[in-house]
Amino acid sequence: MTEEESRQRQRARFERLAHVVVEPLHRYLLRRTSADMVDDILADAMLVLWRRIDDVPGLGPAPGSLPDPDDVLPWCYGVARGCLANARRADGRRLRLAERLIRTQEQQPAEVADHSRLHAALAALGALDREVVRLWAWEELAPRQIAEATGLTSNAVSIRLHRAKKKLAEQLSRKHDEPSGHKRDEGRSGQ
Repeated sequence: MTEEESRQRQRARFERLAHVVVEPLHRYLLRRTSADMVDDILADAMLVLWRRIDDVPGLGPAPGSLPDPDDVLPWCYGVARGCLANARRADGRRLRLAERLIRTQEQQPAEVADHSRLHAALAALGALDREVVRLWAWEELAPRQIAEATGLTSNAVSIRLHRAKKKLAEQLSRKHDEPSGHKRDEGRSGQ
């Protein structure tokens, strides 16, 4: 095989991979960072995928066939996650300022459901637990796929996911309208 044929074959493999992963990675990044950074981070992730095309699990050498998203996406989410972390470190101060400005200017329409308790409950989790829950709920990944994306073991993901869901349920089931102190019926006789 000539060098030109090798490049063409690599390009074809990358195009098949890109066809399957660009949209899911774009959605993944949109949920985790400001819209103005998504395209740059996605471009960085695609560059890493191009450079590491031979490392992508589930991407067979067969020409013309698209890879199975369940085989390639978890690894690609891991790449996007790393690119996102790099971008956050590089643009940390700018990102924090932009997020503060966005939060102060956002106004929710009255008909939109109030998810503030859910967001507060998520914010109470640790960063890795929050990421595991988001990969499970938003990206609909199984624990083994989350393990591949985060670098944890499947067992660790399952344990973290179970504990995080339990914490979320406890926080969301708390009643905020009860005054602090004694319960209303406390101290009364059973008459």
